[in-house]
Amino acid sequence: MESASNCYNQEGVELNLLNGERKDTKEADDKSELKRDVWANKIEYLLSLIGYTVGLGSVWRFPYLCVKNGGGAFLVPFFLLTLLCGFPLYMIEMVVGQFSGRSAMVAWGLCPLLEGMGYAMVLLAAIVTWYYGLIVAWILLYLGYSFYPTQPWSTCDNDWNTAQCVVLRTEQHVVTNTSRLHEASNSSGILGVSDSSWITNTTPVIYRYKILNASSGIEEWGSIQWHLVLALFFSYASTFLCIIKGVKSVGKVVYVTVVGPFLLLITILVRSLCLSGSLDGVIMYLSPDFSRLWHFQVWLEAALQVFYSLGPIWGGVITMASYQKFRGNIMRSVMLIVGVDTFSNFLCGMVVFSILGVLAHEAGLSIEEVAESGPGLVFLVYPEVLARMPLPHLWAVIFFFMLFTVGLDSQFATVEAIISGFADMYPKVIGKRKQHAIVVVFILFFVTSIVFATQATCAQAYVSTDTK
Repeated sequence: MESASNCYNQEGVELNLLNGERKDTKEADDKSELKRDVWANKIEYLLSLIGYTVGLGSVWRFPYLCVKNGGGAFLVPFFLLTLLCGFPLYMIEMVVGQFSGRSAMVAWGLCPLLEGMGYAMVLLAAIVTWYYGLIVAWILLYLGYSFYPTQPWSTCDNDWNTAQCVVLRTEQHVVTNTSRLHEASNSSGILGVSDSSWITNTTPVIYRYKILNASSGIEEWGSIQWHLVLALFFSYASTFLCIIKGVKSVGKVVYVTVVGPFLLLITILVRSLCLSGSLDGVIMYLSPDFSRLWHFQVWLEAALQVFYSLGPIWGGVITMASYQKFRGNIMRSVMLIVGVDTFSNFLCGMVVFSILGVLAHEAGLSIEEVAESGPGLVFLVYPEVLARMPLPHLWAVIFFFMLFTVGLDSQFATVEAIISGFADMYPKVIGKRKQHAIVVVFILFFVTSIVFATQATCAQAYVSTDTK
């Protein structure tokens, strides 16, 4: 007779609540399922989830939302909704993963009514992996160009530059009738430039005509951009090599890919604060406009940012937690991870606003005018400021390497959610062949992502990036 202290899920996993153990009871003698890996220590476990939650959205989405929604006032709904919505949801997923010892695809077998959520999570994880793979590929291209003796976004002498490309150095005069900073089209605006300033609108040009080489529209299919194909290959290869041995390899990689970005962010913040105009950006960031709190849209965007930042529903939290020991302290882990994620959003806001302050000061514009949302902030605005810093090559390499590691961290959990999901569902088929499954999934993602390297999809990507 079944003990009252034990419960079983549909996969035949016995959960001994009194002894804090998980053991398989279905066909124990002849099944080929391997003993499930566990994290080597809690530090690796926490770092992996911190890397997953602190994603690129913290760098390019949160700062723009602050500009749009009252500066420091936006922090109020963001912190409040993190506490009331983000924290409980994150904890639920961590409990499900740690309790069941199974990935997102099969963990919901604890409640058959919710089994469909597991399949939906894996589908979302696949979509996010495709999306992040493309973004990381762009970052790799920018990282490569950072090593060029003359960085492509700091000159108009490239063979792919257009007639609208302008790089002007002015001394004791005002330049007018130049192309707007974030436009790569034929339209022009009036831009006042103060003494000894350097304005350039080369970054939109390199982004559209070199990185993407986009066609005139999505209806014009164009050709495959092989430099993007190569970047996509290295993007996915980097991710899959890091998880080739599951949590054993991920646990070692996160020491660099999680700790490194925080150190680099602080370094960039300190350096940017030494430039003129940076304090104006920080003051705007910390100066609240509380009247904006009466607008429902502000609270809606704060809620979206909380969920986008923490990354629940993508299967990563459940999967990573499933490798944790059964008796691990969940409350303490959730408090630490959510706290670090919230702090990282705040830190990224400081870094971005200080950089936007420098750019606005150089161009004679307001911070609202130079701020971009989404990838546009990273690929159009940041290179402008990096080119103005002393040792621009060094700072460009530091910045884009930081973005590369942030993008990798976010992919570890989503890819692991996909592979572990099928491994848990078909243990006899995959079981000892998990590394082979990783190679198959890598090939599948890479081949299907080649569609992102066509000029038509690049055109759509450019339109999406250029839209606030």
